[in-house]
Amino acid sequence: MLNNILIVGGGSAGWMTAATLIKAFPDKNITLIESPNIPTVGVGESTIGGIRNWTNFLEIEDKDFLSSTNGSYKLGIRFTDFYKKGEHFFYPFGLENTEGNVASKNDWFIKKEFFPETPYSDYADHIFPIMSLINQNKISYNKDKLLPSFEFNLDTAFHFDATKFGIWLRDKYCIPRGVKHIKEDVISIETNEEGIESLNKKHKADLFIDCTGFKALLMDKTLKEPFESYEDLLPNNSAWATRIPYKDKEKELVTYTNCTAIENGWVWNIPLWSRVGTGYVYSDKFVSDEEALKQLKKHLGKRAPKNKSDYKNIKMRVGIHKRLWVKNVCAIGLAAGFIEPLESNGLFSVHEFLKSLVRNLKRNEASQWDKDNFTYECKKMFREFAEFVALHYALSHRKDTPYWKNNFNKEWSKNLINLEPFLLKGLAYSSYTRIFEYAFERGGIHAIAAGMHWDPTDLNTILLNTPYPKKDVLSTWNTLVYNLNNKKKNWDRAVKKEKSLFSFLKEEIYEK
Repeated sequence: MLNNILIVGGGSAGWMTAATLIKAFPDKNITLIESPNIPTVGVGESTIGGIRNWTNFLEIEDKDFLSSTNGSYKLGIRFTDFYKKGEHFFYPFGLENTEGNVASKNDWFIKKEFFPETPYSDYADHIFPIMSLINQNKISYNKDKLLPSFEFNLDTAFHFDATKFGIWLRDKYCIPRGVKHIKEDVISIETNEEGIESLNKKHKADLFIDCTGFKALLMDKTLKEPFESYEDLLPNNSAWATRIPYKDKEKELVTYTNCTAIENGWVWNIPLWSRVGTGYVYSDKFVSDEEALKQLKKHLGKRAPKNKSDYKNIKMRVGIHKRLWVKNVCAIGLAAGFIEPLESNGLFSVHEFLKSLVRNLKRNEASQWDKDNFTYECKKMFREFAEFVALHYALSHRKDTPYWKNNFNKEWSKNLINLEPFLLKGLAYSSYTRIFEYAFERGGIHAIAAGMHWDPTDLNTILLNTPYPKKDVLSTWNTLVYNLNNKKKNWDRAVKKEKSLFSFLKEEIYEK
C-alpha cells in the first residue's frame, strides 16, 4: 500500500508535488525532505494556460499567492526575429473566435491573398479576441462578455518568482495541511530489490518521488535509469539568467513573455510585478559560455547588470528518462526530464505529470502495469510538446549565423521521407495535416505556422484543387475577409474601457 510518500527535493517541483498529493490524498502521510544547503534552479517564472487547471484543483485564488510571489498575469507569448530579423508574431492564449460568418482559422490566409502587404503578425489579431487586450496592454475579468471567447479563469496564466512560489506553497498550503518537512542533506541512500529502502538509514517510505532537479539523485544517480537525450531534436543546452529593474514600469509591465531570437539562441523577457526576469538560451556547440554572456549583455544594452555574480549559468539536460516510475521511485520535474524554456513548459510538465501520478495512485497500489502506464502518458505528452517547440526552429528561415544555418539545413523528422507511421501529434502530424487537410488541429500550431509563413492553405493551392474559376472563389471569400476586419474593430472597442495591467494588478492584487 502506498500510504507513506517521501518527496526528495524542494523547489517549485517538490512543493507542487506535495501540494497536489496532500490535496488529492489527505489521508496519506506526505513528507518532503530537502537540503538546507543546495539552492534551487530558481527559473521557470513563466507559465502557460494548463496551470489554471492545477490551481483550480488546489482551490487557491490568484490573490492568495500572486502578491507573495511578485506575480502578474500572462495572456500569450511574443516571438521576435524567429522567422527572420525584423518580424514578430504572437501565440495568444484562449480560444480562436470563428463565430458568425467566419468559418475557420484559415480565413485569415485568404485575407492575406486579398491584401499581400498584410504582415503575418496580423493573423493573431484577427483570430484571437484576447489580442485586443494584449495590444492595448489591458486585462479584464470580462464579466459583461463583451470580448467573445475570453474566459479570465481559463485563458490567463502567470508570471511569478518560481522560488517564492515554492516557499508560498510550503508555508501557506502544504505544511498547514499536514505535509511533514525535513531539512536535511541526503548523505546516504540504501537500496534493496524494491528500489530505495531508506535515506540516511532512517527515512523510509512506500513511494519515493525524485524532485532533485537535473541531478536526479534517485532516478539517475541511484537507480541508473537510462536517459534519452533530445539533443538531436532541440538545439539548446545552456542558459544565462539574470534580473533587471524597470525603467518605465507601467509601459514595460506587459501581458506576455517576449522571446527574441539572437545569434545562437534566444532571449526571454518576463515582466514580474517589481522587476523583469531575463536570460539567454543557447547552444554551447556554437558559442562558449563567456561569449554567450557577452551576447546577452550586448542585447540588454545599458540595462545589463555589470557584475558577473548577477548572472546565473545553467546547464540543461534536455531529454527524458526511459522510464519515469522505476520500482518504488517516481520522477517529477527536472529529475524526470526537460525540454527547454521556449513556450514556458518547465512547470507545465510538472503539473501535467502530477495529474497522471494522481490518476495512477487511485488504487493505492502500483503494479508494473500502472507504472508503465504513467511513463507512457507522461512521455507521450512530453514528446509532443518537445516537437511543438522544435517546430519553432524547424520553420525558421534565418541563416545569418552558423547556429541558424544549421537549423535551416537540419533534417527534423525521418517520418516525412520514410513514410514511417506516427502516433504523436508532433512534427510529422503537423506536416500531414497541413499537406492533406489544409489546416492544423490546434490553435497554437496555427499561430506559430502563421508567424513563420507556413500557410496551411493559399489561393494557388485552392485553385489547383477546385474546378471553379478564380473569380467565383474570390467572391465566396470576400464577405469572410470583411467580417474578419469588422470583428477585430469590435474587439478593440470592447476593451478600450478596461484597466491597464498595471492598474488592475495594483487594485486587485497588491493593494488588497
